[in-house]
Amino acid sequence: MTRFVSEKRLNKIKSVLSARQFDLTLVIENIHDPHNVSAILRTCDAVGIYKIHLVYTIEKFPKLGRKSSASAVKWIEKEKHKDIKICYENLRQEGFEIYASTLNSDSSSLYELDLTKKVAIVLGNEHRGVSKEASELADKRFIIPMKGMVQSLNVSVAAAITLYEAFRQRLSKGFYNRTLLNEEEFNLLLEKWCKR
Repeated sequence: MTRFVSEKRLNKIKSVLSARQFDLTLVIENIHDPHNVSAILRTCDAVGIYKIHLVYTIEKFPKLGRKSSASAVKWIEKEKHKDIKICYENLRQEGFEIYASTLNSDSSSLYELDLTKKVAIVLGNEHRGVSKEASELADKRFIIPMKGMVQSLNVSVAAAITLYEAFRQRLSKGFYNRTLLNEEEFNLLLEKWCKR
């Protein structure tokens, strides 16, 4: 299949795929606005996330279009879950630590987290935030520091700020200059991406 892709496009795909951060993922819980989900997907693509986890226990799974996500929807793998506990169990089996964004007495500042670890970041619903269960079962809880009257950001903005802090930390340690895939895994994904 790669022989049917132009050299320029093939080089772009190889470059993007080699920078994907397979040890960084995002969990979004009950985010109901498809525009917010699409904006989050665009940020995930920009910082090199390979897969996100969509947990919907109250809201319906949103319909995601290529137009609103600027085609990021086709470059990010999506895994759907109907239970936050099972989602967390699956992530832990893969070796992820889980950090939930929530206003809690024990929440750390985003800027105190080590986001170069194998980590899953959890963001919650636009109005309710993360569920009590998602917060309590997380390994760590964090907040984005704010100095205004309103202790709230749009969830897609919160995602961008958080993921770009991960990007900054990982970039400074050279994580975008290495791949976690072996040659066979890389070539299998390359074939898949060339068909998109």
